[in-house]
Amino acid sequence: MILVHNCISVRKKERREQVSRVTCSHIVREKKVSALIWYLTDIRSCRMHRESYPFVEDSFSRFPSQSNIYGLCQAGEQELLAATLKGKVVCFRYQELQQKIRPVAKEVQFTYIPVDAEIVSIDAFNKSPPKRGLVVGITFVKDSGDKATPFLNIYCDYEPGSEFNLESIAQSCLNLELQFTPFQLYHTEVQCDDGGRETVFLLSGHDQRIHLYKENASLHQFEEQPVERLFPELQQLPSNVLWLDVLSIAGGRRLSAFGCQNGCVGLALVDQTGAGEGGQTQTHDSCSASSHDFSCTIPPLVSRRGETIGYNLLVTSTIEMAVVYRDVQERGLSHPVCLLESDQWDAVLCALVIDLDFDGQKEVLLGTYGQELLCYKFQPSESGRDGQFQLQWRRSFKSPLLSIIYLDLTGDGLRELAVLTLKGLHILQHTLTSTADLVLERLAQRVSALTVGSELESAKAQDTKEQDTPTKKEEPTAHTPSN
Repeated sequence: MILVHNCISVRKKERREQVSRVTCSHIVREKKVSALIWYLTDIRSCRMHRESYPFVEDSFSRFPSQSNIYGLCQAGEQELLAATLKGKVVCFRYQELQQKIRPVAKEVQFTYIPVDAEIVSIDAFNKSPPKRGLVVGITFVKDSGDKATPFLNIYCDYEPGSEFNLESIAQSCLNLELQFTPFQLYHTEVQCDDGGRETVFLLSGHDQRIHLYKENASLHQFEEQPVERLFPELQQLPSNVLWLDVLSIAGGRRLSAFGCQNGCVGLALVDQTGAGEGGQTQTHDSCSASSHDFSCTIPPLVSRRGETIGYNLLVTSTIEMAVVYRDVQERGLSHPVCLLESDQWDAVLCALVIDLDFDGQKEVLLGTYGQELLCYKFQPSESGRDGQFQLQWRRSFKSPLLSIIYLDLTGDGLRELAVLTLKGLHILQHTLTSTADLVLERLAQRVSALTVGSELESAKAQDTKEQDTPTKKEEPTAHTPSN
């Protein structure tokens, strides 16, 4: 892709071969004087960005061994599951202790995971209504000395009253031996033949395929089914898929995006019934670390199409700058916008698109192997035709960032940012002072709007009354005719 290639420095191309695996990529930088000059300049930039940093760290939980980019997932509404490479799974949540809400990290003993197993990926979801229950999926590789055997364990408890009890769920296991090395374990909703919705697992592997696992309600277990039945766009893939993302959109359609080991990025717009509408692929110079579909009301799109939402695709890779393909539903992959300087802190391993400052416009968060969390925001140009994503702030950690999730852990309505690093789990909370000021400002605006609206209604009612009064006075008086 020419637009992206022009954004890559020669230095990045020279060290392309140094990237081994996306789960633990590390790029060796050449020690040059120019790098020192850039670093001193960047310190001044960091001080400016720090003023807009919206979080404070609430807690940090150190893990017994490191995790990877597939090692963190949300379980239910207010819990996180983090998997370590040594076969341990830690549940993180907040609970009331001594009349205070405190963070608690507790190991969960999931059955049928050997002590010598290496966990590859973990995912969890709540079943689609009217079904009830939490489902947890864990992939791992068992090392038997001369042979490594991969497995997928799916945990689900069908006993009434235990459907959401994690301790009980961890003891109810379906153990499936795999014929391929697993990568990302992902879940998404699909439309059933009866018009209902059901959540399924999608698992990518080194066999250049996506595997579908769907629940058999009559047998109370999950079974592998041909992926082409529900996801025809995920057939005949160009390479091993490292990251997959699916987004349901209006009109019963969905956007499916995937990033491959060979740098290929695929995008498909399909009907939920399975009828394909079209697809595109684009190639980057390095393996894709993540891909995310997201909706974002970018000003140029609003001015052109009113209130229509434009769907965008964020793609990160190991040595190139992150790229946002704008308005993919209309333009496909023909309109990329690079996130400048996003390649300056080693490989980007994780990404998230959320509205951090509560202004209705989503920001882009990037986590890097260079131990930096970057925040970008779209800034329209003065002409209103094109814009760019600008770095708003960055925050340094003490180890590489592997995964980030935004969820309400405390149940107070304000979500926290969970950051998984090689050493453990950081929980970042919004700064309460600035958040409280924003709430008061929004309340004042709301009260002002209600007051103005009430005054307008009163004035309108008064005008109507004054217009009706003369009319009543001019009505002719009825006289009885005289004989």
